[in-house]
Amino acid sequence: MKKWTVSSEQWAAKSVNARSLRLGQRAMRKDLDLLRPAPCPLLTILLLLLTAHCSLLTATAQFNQTEGNSPLYSSRPYQPRAPIGLPKALNGVGIDQKLNEQLPLDLVLKNENGESVKLGDYFGKKPVVLSLVYYQCPMLCNQVLNGMVTAFRVMSFAPGKEFDVVTISFDPRESPALAAAKKKTYVDYLPDDKRASAAAGWHFLTADEASIARITGAVGFRYHWDEATNQFAHASAIYVATPQGKLARYFYGIEYAPRDLRLGLIEAAANKIGSPVDQLLLYCYHYDPATGKYGATVMNMMRVGGVITLIALAALLLALRRRSRAQVAWRARRAGV
Repeated sequence: MKKWTVSSEQWAAKSVNARSLRLGQRAMRKDLDLLRPAPCPLLTILLLLLTAHCSLLTATAQFNQTEGNSPLYSSRPYQPRAPIGLPKALNGVGIDQKLNEQLPLDLVLKNENGESVKLGDYFGKKPVVLSLVYYQCPMLCNQVLNGMVTAFRVMSFAPGKEFDVVTISFDPRESPALAAAKKKTYVDYLPDDKRASAAAGWHFLTADEASIARITGAVGFRYHWDEATNQFAHASAIYVATPQGKLARYFYGIEYAPRDLRLGLIEAAANKIGSPVDQLLLYCYHYDPATGKYGATVMNMMRVGGVITLIALAALLLALRRRSRAQVAWRARRAGV
């Protein structure tokens, strides 16, 4: 029987071949790992956040549906007011929305300098923020003005530049001197870079009883004098009007979100002010007369989210394709091709 013997040289050659084979397999596994797409946690997180955001918007839209009217703020005059008890002092007090109502631009008033002016003098070129207050109000009217100036402070728009402001006293006993003092207080509260334009674009006016009745009737502002408290009983809101003097937006309460006020001014100006980002926000948000705020339009938000997702996926595929080509070129250079 023939015996097979292996020399030391043959054994060493076989060991070298086996080692080369293992090294080749290991290099191949590395190449495959390089070709395998790396996980993208950022995209996964983005998709999860987008899904959660859209779900939250849908739920919010379902729960924010309003029925009927508030006892003070009526967005639907054809519906009865909410059956809720109010103090006797507030009977007959409220604000009825009259969207697209033409303001009486021929109305004669007096400015803070005591000069006779017409309401139409402040319209024609820019949207206008209108407020109805009285200057000696002990509480609520000051809160309305505080809410306005706080929003003006942080907005990128400035009174007198992108929009004008008209504040009218509904107390016929008040004088232009009171209006001038109130104007100085609130203009001085604005940042330095906005004071000059606000001094020219924020107007504090007074009027007689007949003129007050016309402007409050046009706006839907209902109030009365309360003998028990020796002050006017009234609700609080500000109004955005178009350059042509038509009521476009009502914002209720004493705090006004700068985003909502900015969007209302852009829409009132027929999109002649604002930026492309504002146009995107207006696509995703719409004004709800029932709440006097801008709410999310769920379907439009989902469309925008879908477009963003497609763009992200396309960018990811392009990046993976470029990476694959780079790896192929690298292996070719390594092989000396």
